[in-house]
Amino acid sequence: MGVADETSDDHGGHGGHHLPAVDDWPRGFGEASWWPFITAIGGSGFYIGAALYVLGRGDSAIVGPMVGPGVFIASAVMFLGGLYGWLYHAFVVNFWEHGTGEHDDSTLRLAMILFLGTEIATFGAGFIYYFFIRAGTWPPGELPELFGTLVIVNTLILIASSFTLHFAHTGLLKDNRKQFLGLLGITLLLGIIFIAGQVYEYYEFIVHRGLEFQGAVFGSAFFGLTGLHGLHVTLGAILLSIVFIRGLLGQYSAERHTSVSTVSMYWHFVDVVWIFLVVVLYVGAEFGI
Repeated sequence: MGVADETSDDHGGHGGHHLPAVDDWPRGFGEASWWPFITAIGGSGFYIGAALYVLGRGDSAIVGPMVGPGVFIASAVMFLGGLYGWLYHAFVVNFWEHGTGEHDDSTLRLAMILFLGTEIATFGAGFIYYFFIRAGTWPPGELPELFGTLVIVNTLILIASSFTLHFAHTGLLKDNRKQFLGLLGITLLLGIIFIAGQVYEYYEFIVHRGLEFQGAVFGSAFFGLTGLHGLHVTLGAILLSIVFIRGLLGQYSAERHTSVSTVSMYWHFVDVVWIFLVVVLYVGAEFGI
């Protein structure tokens, strides 16, 4: 995801930043790194831990009750560690070295497209679960008011952030540094406001409206999908922060902007997912569409 080490050569320069894969392998495919695989293993462990948690409940449990939570916690550590290594290696190392070079390679954009394909599959699994419960008795118990002012405002904020990011990128392509940094900063601020709004929405639903996660059919789907999306927005905000700091240091230009382009693709993706989520989960659930 993002941009490979933009100051390395074909012989594994800056070896400390290439850990755990020091050498390029195979030749012709660029820099090898185990961080994406570590992240993927950690991510898959979430599902394994959840399955073991289910298998460890009740009188007919086939594993210990703490096996599932233990696997989930270990997977979280592996996932976050892999994600840190991945982001550091792909984005941060060049910032600390004050580099300005960047491989404007269409291969990196293709890699982001493939990554977003896996994200579509991940969200698709969650939506399939939701559509499955919608096929049964509806509504499954009393639902709180879902579609209100807060979700409308949050949606408008996220949509606006896509426009500001688009025109920030446009400004960079025109070598308009002021437009690029100004609109990029606004995009980051809007993303943080959206995250804060979702946290407040969770507080309202859980504390004042009685929407439960555990043991509630709709609640599990609602918090699962919106929480997954919230994690993606948070990751997007982190990436935007890195790009913004690097932009302040003058590390981008009309000729060098691959990481801006790939992060933009990711941010637009989470915006589109949110719109679909609002239509299906908020409006569809409340109005029975």
